[in-house]
Amino acid sequence: MKPVLFLNGPNLNLLGTREPDKYGTTTLAEIEKEVREAADEHGLAVRFTQSNHEGTLIDQIHLAGTECQAIVINPGGLTHTSVALRDAIAAVRLTTVEVHITNTHRREHFRHHSYISAVADAVILGAGTHGYVLALRHIAHLLAAPGPLPATPRRIT
Repeated sequence: MKPVLFLNGPNLNLLGTREPDKYGTTTLAEIEKEVREAADEHGLAVRFTQSNHEGTLIDQIHLAGTECQAIVINPGGLTHTSVALRDAIAAVRLTTVEVHITNTHRREHFRHHSYISAVADAVILGAGTHGYVLALRHIAHLLAAPGPLPATPRRIT
């Protein structure tokens, strides 16, 4: 079975110590452990990648196009700036769930726009680190449905 790729962008390697008032004290390793446990419950394989480099994230998305069955992505600050990341997700046409630990709409105005949301099949905001598990469970729900994962048409804007 192909894994679900969990892709984390810049500064998410600092979870647990970075602005704990916003992001909590849970580390990325602890999130990965929780997701692995949920994946085991659903019989799913998972793969995790974190990078502070946009090109590395894009390369991972390209690989996912042939090696993975879905993507869960927290692009961090690249959410609001990276057309290239958005284009990579659109190009591979995998079911994609965008996750943010905080509710970006309750934060600074520049965080209200996401280039990724237009090409994501679902968006989870403000559920804390539990949002990663929610994303995995949503993908498991889609996989349990008869037939292939929904081929959501990608809106090109």
